[in-house]
Amino acid sequence: MNMNIKALALGSLVALGQVLPAAANDLPGEGKTVNYSRSDGIGANYIVSEIVTSALEELGYKVKMTSINTTLFFPAAAQGDLDLSTDVNFPQREPGFRKVEDKTMLVGAGLIQGGGINGYLIDKKTADEYNITSLEQMADPKIAALFGSDGKADLINCDPGWSCGDVVDYQLDKFGLKDTVNSVRGKYDTLMVETIARVNRGEPVFFYTWSPSWMNKVLAPGDKVVWLPTPFDALPPEVPNKGSALVDGVKGCAGGADPCRMAMAAWNWNSIANKDFIAANPAVEALVSAISFPLETWSQWEEGISEQGGSSPRAVREAADKWIEENKDTYESWLAQARQAAS
Repeated sequence: MNMNIKALALGSLVALGQVLPAAANDLPGEGKTVNYSRSDGIGANYIVSEIVTSALEELGYKVKMTSINTTLFFPAAAQGDLDLSTDVNFPQREPGFRKVEDKTMLVGAGLIQGGGINGYLIDKKTADEYNITSLEQMADPKIAALFGSDGKADLINCDPGWSCGDVVDYQLDKFGLKDTVNSVRGKYDTLMVETIARVNRGEPVFFYTWSPSWMNKVLAPGDKVVWLPTPFDALPPEVPNKGSALVDGVKGCAGGADPCRMAMAAWNWNSIANKDFIAANPAVEALVSAISFPLETWSQWEEGISEQGGSSPRAVREAADKWIEENKDTYESWLAQARQAAS
């Protein structure tokens, strides 16, 4: 009897020894903090950051979130003050990354499956009335004057600190539009609220934007606005060319152009992390590398963000929780890959 009890006890200890390492692997981040940052421009990227935060916490990490302009993120990540960001816009931000790539690294292949597009748009009403089918027509003073009050077109450009605005300013020069187009760089979201109001009033508008984005849900290309094809590919020397800006199947391209020449080839939200942090946390590298979302999912999120109250912290959190609940298998597979990397 005593021998059976001893055998049972020994068997239990062996079994416990087999279970404990697995349990430990379930929480590879226990006792650790991730200094996680997101950009200061809200969109579907904020929903993604909530999903990533939930996954990190499931792995045992404590997450400290900071909202910061990407320009400031790079030196902070290089110094180790911040560990990770999952919304760094490539290729526009690649020059900034290259300056700190000795201390930071690219993780994964991008958060949007297939990437997104970006370029120039005007209201469809004016495009149809004056037969405007390309960006280069803005070199005509008579056309340009339709979109401004001082004889030049006012182009709603990106925030002063955003890299996309630097690309736009470069292209205006290369396309010979500096004499007829004013680059308006202010708080983009605020400027776009007025742009939307002007479209609804039937007034001409001219702006730069990207897709997937809430702007293109409110001002749908092909319905209220049209994309203006660019005359040729042109990027600043420090911005890598990831392929031709000619994109097939762009909905709402002026004149029905297909392919439509956009501002550049596909863009994406990429993840950048401090190298030392990743070396010490293989679970985070595996998790972030596994995460990506279909373009349609991003579009749906952006549409929700654009709705009344859709950008509130509560709405963003609810959108993230809803996605996790509806995509449990995918979410759990990401966690499994992270735990495996830590074992």
